[in-house]
Amino acid sequence: MTPRLSIIGSGHVARTLGRLWHRSQRVMLLDVLSRSADNAQAACDFIGAGRALHDYGALAVSDIYLFATPDDQIATCCEQLAGSGRIVPGAVVFHCSGALPASVLQAASARGAKVASVHPIRSFALPEQVAASFQGTWCGMEGDAQALAIVAPLFEAIGAQCIDIDPAAKTVYHAAAVFASNYLVTVLDVAVQAYGRAGVPQDVAMKLMEPLVRKTVDQVFEAGTAAALSGPIARGDMATVEKQAAAVAAWDAQHGTLYRRLAEATLALARRKT
Repeated sequence: MTPRLSIIGSGHVARTLGRLWHRSQRVMLLDVLSRSADNAQAACDFIGAGRALHDYGALAVSDIYLFATPDDQIATCCEQLAGSGRIVPGAVVFHCSGALPASVLQAASARGAKVASVHPIRSFALPEQVAASFQGTWCGMEGDAQALAIVAPLFEAIGAQCIDIDPAAKTVYHAAAVFASNYLVTVLDVAVQAYGRAGVPQDVAMKLMEPLVRKTVDQVFEAGTAAALSGPIARGDMATVEKQAAAVAAWDAQHGTLYRRLAEATLALARRKT
C-alpha cells in the first residue's frame, strides 16, 4: 500500500521533496499545511498534488508527516499536530533540519509515532533546479530505527545517498557544513579585502583567486586535506607566517586575529602531513 504523506510547511524543502516523491509515485501526498493559505496553494501547484490547508484540524490522517518549517518552529508545530489528534500510533514523523535532532519531535513520540531526521546536505534556494538535480545528494539521518526504515527508502528512491549520524553530535555535524560552505566564503571575502589593501581592484582579485581556489579545492578532494596543504606553513617557513600575521593585524585587528587562529589550525594540519 502506498503510504500517505502530509507536509507541514510550504517552503523550498517542502516543494522540492513533495514534487520528487509525487513524481516517483512512492507516496500519496494528501495535504500541505502552511500558516498562509496562498503559500500552501503555491506549494501544491509546484508539487502537482495535495490539498492546501492552514488549519491542523482539517488535516487528513496520514502515515507519514514531514515538518519542513524553519528550525525554530518545528517543536511548536509538532505540538500542534499532536494536539490535533491526527497522529496515530505507528505513524512516522520526521524533519529535515541539519541542526536539530529527531528528539525535538517528542510530542509526536508521546502519541506513539516513530520519529526521525533526514538532512539533505545541499542548498534548496532554487527548488526547480534542485528537483532536477537531486540525484546523488547526501543525506545525514538519525532517529528511531522503525522510522528510518520507512523514510530512508523514500529518499533513496529519489536519488539520495543516506548516511547515519550521531544525534548527540548533531550540532557539530551541522557546523561541519558551515565550515565547508559558509566560512569558506567568509575567508575568501577576507582575501578579496586583503588584495584590495594591496591596491588590487575587486574584479581583478576575483580573477587572481579563481584558479588558486579551484585548484586547491580539487586537490583536497583528490588527495585529502593534509596532502593538499601548501604555502609557508607547509614549508615550515614560520618567519613568513609571523610577518604576515603582523602585517594583517596592523591593517585590520579582527582579520589579524583570524589569521593567527587559522595559522594555528593549519600548523596542526601540517603536522599530520609529515
